[in-house]
Amino acid sequence: MAPFRYTCWLWIGVIMTNAQFLYRVFYLLCSACGVFISPFFYAFHLIDVVLSFPMLKAILQSVTHNLQQLILTIMMMLVVVYLYAVLAFNFFRKFYVQEGEDGEEPDRKCHNMLTCFIYHFYAGVRAGGGIGDELEPPYGDELEYPRMFYDISFFLFVIIILLAIMQGLIIDAFGELRDQQESATEKLESSCFICDIGKETFDRMPRGFEIHVTKEHNFANYLFFLQHLVNKDETEYTGQETYVREKYDNR
Repeated sequence: MAPFRYTCWLWIGVIMTNAQFLYRVFYLLCSACGVFISPFFYAFHLIDVVLSFPMLKAILQSVTHNLQQLILTIMMMLVVVYLYAVLAFNFFRKFYVQEGEDGEEPDRKCHNMLTCFIYHFYAGVRAGGGIGDELEPPYGDELEYPRMFYDISFFLFVIIILLAIMQGLIIDAFGELRDQQESATEKLESSCFICDIGKETFDRMPRGFEIHVTKEHNFANYLFFLQHLVNKDETEYTGQETYVREKYDNR
């Protein structure tokens, strides 16, 4: 019973962590919602167009390639923005109050820590110059110079450094994936994947490089043979199959 239960949980784990499977489920749910709820859900099917082009797919992969670093950077940004919200709540709260018109209640954007943090993260991070662009200028106020230092430091740490780190991670990942793809393509076009002999060597022979990689060392044939070994019972292996499987397992 235990091995069966373990196998079931193993398959569930494999399926639920398979990006292709999850994408197909999402695609199916959007189709069902489009039929029974609203045709607007069909708009999500346009994602399939993006995945049909390798270059556009590489752009999406550039976001997920360094996903852990991106998540950690976002967490660090949340911490930094929260610290600035604490400072604003305790020392600069009066700058976050905008008087209402025609007897309306004043707009208080920092009357408690939650609204103060949300406002800093929503408005401050999106603003090109940081939170200072969203507040009244401090000119003539007794806290003029501390407010200036506060605005400039927020701009430097959050806008210049942290956002630049996030953009750099995505751009570097895209460049790395592009270089890997170009390197793999160049490798396949200049040498045999199986024996690693260069194209120029085969071009000096009568049959040539193309005949070698399509007939003599066809990659698909070797892949089929490996899949055959994976599916075949090890007790039924021949001597050659046992040797190849050991080499494959110890690669």
